[in-house]
Amino acid sequence: EKHKILPTILSRCQIYDFSRIESADIIAHLQGIAAKEGITAEHEALRIIAQKSDGCMRDALSLFDQMASFTQGELTYSKVISSLNVLDYEYYFRLTDFILDKKVPQALLLFNEVLAKGFEGNIFIEGAAAHFRDLLINSDTATAPLFEGSEELRARYAEQASRCKPRMIFSAIRLYSTWEVWGVAIYTPSTPSKEIASSAVRHALPPCFPAKALALS
Repeated sequence: EKHKILPTILSRCQIYDFSRIESADIIAHLQGIAAKEGITAEHEALRIIAQKSDGCMRDALSLFDQMASFTQGELTYSKVISSLNVLDYEYYFRLTDFILDKKVPQALLLFNEVLAKGFEGNIFIEGAAAHFRDLLINSDTATAPLFEGSEELRARYAEQASRCKPRMIFSAIRLYSTWEVWGVAIYTPSTPSKEIASSAVRHALPPCFPAKALALS
């Protein structure tokens, strides 16, 4: 809190401003380690580790070491998300396709499938919010370089984003982001699973679905 220090004292101090390490830098460093240690590591697997480390290289190295041990030197995307209990992004691509096609039953079944795998509803909503933010980033070639995934994954986001109207993306981001903050309150041990699913889906799905279609008995 530099603003609390007198200028006469501050002028005699050495100041170091620290910030989180970019995911791209963490991935590059882990790729170098993997090459030296003879470890096979997919780019998407390293991206998940970088995201989980939240800009801390020490945490990233620790996770990398754990994953290298658990996967016996073969860090694939599927193995890493399984070990770290991360929800596969394929669910969000499928959800968006269902939203675009207005397939309400399939969207509800998809959400139920996620719950059946042991993931909390708020985890699904947080991931959906991130997915639509990535769609927004990849909807324009000017902002596409901000995306931290592989070129193959970036192409998938760009393709899906081209089928989404900007209004739909912004509406989805607003709704999902709101429930990232306030929706956690409905996920309590005493809440029945059907009520959890109903509340999450009703509030999380963008308003391209008619309200009557979302009414669950």
